[in-house]
Amino acid sequence: MIYLDSAATTMQKPAAVATATAWAINHLASPGRGGHWPAMAAAEKAFACREEAAQLFHVKDPERVVFTFNATHGLNIAIKTLARPGSRVVISGYEHNAVTRPLHALKADIRVARGPLFDQGAVLAAFRRELDKGADLAVCTHVSNVFGFILPIEGIAALCRVRGVPLIIDASQSAGCVPVDFTGLGAAFIAMPGHKGLYGPQGTGLLLCGVDPAPLLEGGTGSESRRQSMPDFLPDRLEAGTHNVAGIAGLLEGLRYVNNLGVENIAAQEAGLIRSMGKGLCAIPGVTAFQAEDPAVQSGVLSFCVKGRDCEEVGRPWAAGGSPSGPGSTAPPWPTRRWAPWRRAPCGPASPPLTPSGKLTSSSGPWGRLRGPERNLPEWGRLTAALICCRRQFLKFSRGNLSLWLPNLWKYRIIR
Repeated sequence: MIYLDSAATTMQKPAAVATATAWAINHLASPGRGGHWPAMAAAEKAFACREEAAQLFHVKDPERVVFTFNATHGLNIAIKTLARPGSRVVISGYEHNAVTRPLHALKADIRVARGPLFDQGAVLAAFRRELDKGADLAVCTHVSNVFGFILPIEGIAALCRVRGVPLIIDASQSAGCVPVDFTGLGAAFIAMPGHKGLYGPQGTGLLLCGVDPAPLLEGGTGSESRRQSMPDFLPDRLEAGTHNVAGIAGLLEGLRYVNNLGVENIAAQEAGLIRSMGKGLCAIPGVTAFQAEDPAVQSGVLSFCVKGRDCEEVGRPWAAGGSPSGPGSTAPPWPTRRWAPWRRAPCGPASPPLTPSGKLTSSSGPWGRLRGPERNLPEWGRLTAALICCRRQFLKFSRGNLSLWLPNLWKYRIIR
């Protein structure tokens, strides 16, 4: 199977993630709920995960790293801590519904700092104008989930610090893929999923807290049990109920994997692949790729459209495992199938079926790369080769464009 949905959730993960998750299910209990070994070991595992995240994101106190179910959970905590009905909130023009829906539910006064695609200077100027009009809160995504546009988050954070406006950052598409410095940014909160670029299981996420949050849920914490209000210290204040210990154990291994590889190395290799991808797409007649002229402003997300064809029409054959060729196309059928056996690779399950370029196999190195005669492939064959050479592939149907997500890399290479 060629998996094209990793930007929603990575399915190919380091083998240690699944091993740790299964081990935790069979050996660990609930942290803070007892003095026996399974409970104490669970508490140690959870704290080790906080420490690993604190190291990756430059958080001085690991107890400011809070476990959430996903980025949406963390964003809801952050927004509902800082925003009130009528609050003037400045956002970018690239926000996800995980930001806009909570703000609309709160009936906040939303102001959009609009700027052209891939123009960091214009976005920064727009934020400056809106903040100068007065703001109670700013919320900004780090990387656009549609175009891979890396917003000027350092500059936006500086504008907010000078004006005393708290900033919430959505790092859903940047955590593990682009450097994130919590201390340097001085954000009020940074929310992120654990199950995307951090390779953790579904149902995991992190919220980095720079200010004291308001609880979204109330319940047991294993601490101050006689008290009938939530504890006033982190992380207990936000972690009501039993922890997802198995997920946390898996997330710890994912974080270790990213820390060992180095986010800068991931970002650099990803930048090279996204340039090659854009070049290959633009060489196909009728295909337009939305690619930044400056590679420094685009992460591993590339949107493209096919002239005269709706995005769902283009994507449907891929989803069905057939050929993306349509009537009038000169490209031969794409020889693939909906499901194919997976073979275990050094860093997780990976072995898609054959493509026109030859056989795909897993590489012992950390980076995907193209090999063999991809330049001789027909137009859709070249596109296929480009798509499957990377780990994070996702076809997103949005606003008439078929979006290809590549926020990270996987161990595929095309061989002779």
